[in-house]
Amino acid sequence: MKKSLLFALIFIPMISEAQFSYDLQGHRGSRGLMPENTIPAMIKALDLGATTLELDLAVTKDGEIIVSHEPYMNPLICFTPEGSEIKEGDKSHNIYQMTFQEVKKYDSGTKFHAGFPQQVKFHVTKPRLKDLFEVVEKYVKDHNLPSPYYNIEIKSSVEGDGVYHPAPAEFSDIVFKLIDSSVSWERVNIQSFDFRVLKYYNQTYPDVTLAMLITDATKSKAQLEELGFQPQIYSPYFVALNQETVKELKEKGMKIIPWTVNTTEQMQKLLDMGIDGIITDFPNLAPKQ
Repeated sequence: MKKSLLFALIFIPMISEAQFSYDLQGHRGSRGLMPENTIPAMIKALDLGATTLELDLAVTKDGEIIVSHEPYMNPLICFTPEGSEIKEGDKSHNIYQMTFQEVKKYDSGTKFHAGFPQQVKFHVTKPRLKDLFEVVEKYVKDHNLPSPYYNIEIKSSVEGDGVYHPAPAEFSDIVFKLIDSSVSWERVNIQSFDFRVLKYYNQTYPDVTLAMLITDATKSKAQLEELGFQPQIYSPYFVALNQETVKELKEKGMKIIPWTVNTTEQMQKLLDMGIDGIITDFPNLAPKQ
């Protein structure tokens, strides 16, 4: 492990052990405060009282499951192994065409992110999911913190099949196998915008908790009809969510956990509607209730 990562893990202060009456999910760990989808971002979220760690997955050429929002090195957050900028819009640094050893050479933590100026910057690389599990589970045990839940997104698309990631069945199977050997499924749910993934899990691994990711909460009826079954969690972009939709979906027995809510005022408004959880880049801004 690089010294910079060790330093980040050791010197992140324990800010809060507050318990929340709702599911507080740290988006990509704590993207507003730490480099996204890194182990330090996950530890920071836990220190701020997050109950669930939200993260995304990609796959390397040699079959390693990597924690990454994109299946390529995002120019917004990554430098090349030589320390150079990646041109805006360049998606050629394809994780699916790299080995894990090649992925480790890219820096995902020192580049300034204009959208999140509060981020602490330091050299850090995209971790393997199994390494993230190992560090997080040890951290909460060593610091007597509650065991976290994991909201894990399988990111796939028809256009990306075989180019940026495996097809849904293969992708889903290798993720299932890794999680199954690492942590209890009682603390894990799988989420995706790709209904093919959700349908495959529902058919193949029916005991896995599923969350459907949605952009437009005004179309919930049509979305559920398209999916063909009722998932345990409905996870929409928060902007279009209203009291009526929350009431209707909760009456069906689903939990409502919107994304990505980044002000205390917005969070409180949604909590007043009766939602079950919040996905946020800033766990430090979450209302204490």
